[in-house]
Amino acid sequence: MSDLLIDLYPWTKVLHVISVIAWMAGLFYLPRLFVYHVEEVEQGSTTEALFQKMEVKLLRVIMNPAMTAAWVFGLLLVFTPGVVDWSAIWPWTKAAAVLAMTWFHHWLGYRRKDFLRGENTVTGRRYRLMNEVPTLLLIVIVVSVIARPF
Repeated sequence: MSDLLIDLYPWTKVLHVISVIAWMAGLFYLPRLFVYHVEEVEQGSTTEALFQKMEVKLLRVIMNPAMTAAWVFGLLLVFTPGVVDWSAIWPWTKAAAVLAMTWFHHWLGYRRKDFLRGENTVTGRRYRLMNEVPTLLLIVIVVSVIARPF
């Protein structure tokens, strides 16, 4: 099995990077949709129905599959012999940031359900602040993997 993982390594890495890019696009865009939903959309309007549709499609059709693929291909990379040096600190900082990113993804999913029930209590300002979370985590992940300063 490890020989197969080694042979597939370049393609696994390609698919991981593509999945992460798609996931990140959704993580950047969904909180921005929530800002506009809170600040510009009247509850019960046709515009709200459109926002609900866009938010659900973004989460279910793009973000959830992209997150799943990023995890699957990422774990395949982890199990590929020689890719990760677990005695270094960088894999642990990346893992912590990926877990935080996954938490953020699910937090957004719960907020979408709040909108669906008409129970959103989060302000546009807070969504704007939360929109910075994936950027900070992305920086930690890229520095950990590329520069490996730890």
